[in-house]
Amino acid sequence: MELDELSALEASRLIARGEITSEALVEACLGRIAEREETVRAWECLDRERALGQARALDRAPRRGLLHGIPVGVKDIIDTVDMPTAYGSHIYSGHQPAWDASCVALIRAAGGIILGKTVTTEFAVFYPGKTTNPHNPAHTPGGSSSGSAAAVADFMVPLALGTQTGGSTIRPAAFCGIVGYKPTFGWISRAGVKPCAESLDTIGIFGRNVEDAAFLASVLAGRPSLALTEKPSLPPRVGLCRTYEWPHAAPETVKAFEEAGRQLSRLDAKTSEVDLPEPFSRLAEAQVTIMNSEMARSLTYEYSNHRDKLSNILQELIMAGQECSPQTYDEAAALAIQCRGLLQSIFSNLDVLVVPSAVGEAPEGLASTGDPIFNRIWTLLHVPCINIPVSKGPKRLPVGLQAVGRMDDDARMLSASNWIFNNLSKL
Repeated sequence: MELDELSALEASRLIARGEITSEALVEACLGRIAEREETVRAWECLDRERALGQARALDRAPRRGLLHGIPVGVKDIIDTVDMPTAYGSHIYSGHQPAWDASCVALIRAAGGIILGKTVTTEFAVFYPGKTTNPHNPAHTPGGSSSGSAAAVADFMVPLALGTQTGGSTIRPAAFCGIVGYKPTFGWISRAGVKPCAESLDTIGIFGRNVEDAAFLASVLAGRPSLALTEKPSLPPRVGLCRTYEWPHAAPETVKAFEEAGRQLSRLDAKTSEVDLPEPFSRLAEAQVTIMNSEMARSLTYEYSNHRDKLSNILQELIMAGQECSPQTYDEAAALAIQCRGLLQSIFSNLDVLVVPSAVGEAPEGLASTGDPIFNRIWTLLHVPCINIPVSKGPKRLPVGLQAVGRMDDDARMLSASNWIFNNLSKL
């Protein structure tokens, strides 16, 4: 196996045993980027010499922490003191923060190396950047964490940070065929991340397996229990949930969902069909209301002073948010609170729900990052969720399913998801 293909955990163990160096790992990742970046276009900023210099210094130093010597990509919506952060907008071209975001500072403190900044859509909303799908450059990688998902999927870096306000971690992970983990809302600090919608924004993690995502999350959330140090003794209890958004599912998603249910049952997982209560039917619309309203306030400066530099789609969303009445916003927020309460009984005999991650495989073209319809309600409910790649669609592009857990019960969700990831054969 080439060094750039190592998982983060494998690389960490090899570095700790002195079998490889951080410098060699970083060099391999940079070599892969040099080979593929012209096609994938995942990176907004790279500093080859800085990354190699940090790797050499770590190779000479005592082990600093769990991430010692491991390169990580960072979505360009997240501030970095030593690299520009433009938030996917021409307004901030060349902008250099005077600080690191909390998540970046924690990575560095644990010995991680920030390899570079990955492409984001404009302010992490819908207007796409330059990144292509590494499986087929004629297709979108998803968004808004486009570059992070594509870079991990293409073996340019073992781990990367994204964010999610609607579906910006789960959907690109599904389209690129990797693991994307959105923790419980607030478990990873958003200090130093450009706000979009403050009651929804969540730091996300990309890796090529569940263990890697959990490994990084344990550092960023300050919760060692998230690291998957033990294999589950029993198969998980899985609720198969089509959700009210099921009519949007493409045939490849329908096929993957139904076959996954059959395989999980054959593998002795305890499966059951789950129907969500009626109030959940209005949650996707409520998420749009809250996102647009909060985004309109978060981007007041940009809209007031640099409107001509905003995409038409972002201007329209901001105007929709400005037109949202306090009553409409409060009703949407109240519905979210009601449904969070209802989740307690839904999960009473379950470890995870399995639901679609996206409509289907990545759409053709780069003008859109795809529809977040299957992600909206789970972001609004603040629950942890993770994409598990399970199959390929008719165009031989990845199709994923999403495991969803109880709020504040990420360790159980990750353990169950890891069992599913390791045992569910590619369909």
